[in-house]
Amino acid sequence: MEITSFSVQKVKDPFGIIAGTRYEYILDLEIDEDDELYSEQGVYLRVIYSVEEEKTRIVKYELYERSTERYLEFDLEEDELAEVDAFCREHLAEAEE
Repeated sequence: MEITSFSVQKVKDPFGIIAGTRYEYILDLEIDEDDELYSEQGVYLRVIYSVEEEKTRIVKYELYERSTERYLEFDLEEDELAEVDAFCREHLAEAEE
């Protein structure tokens, strides 16, 4: 799995319901053909990422088929989640207000 492009934006919470700050990432993925996640239409990952003081974490993630927007019921492996977490942390400064 390789992240080929991404977008990130801060999730607005005008009522202050959620502690900390949340970000939504859309990560375009390149998946090997022999991987069960592979789709000819392409795959992207939607990630909700939390920043609370010095603590960061993935709150939720969802995989989708690019052209159909069909939800894919797969879980990422631990090493893949660690890669996504590191990527999100590294690109926090690029979030759009």
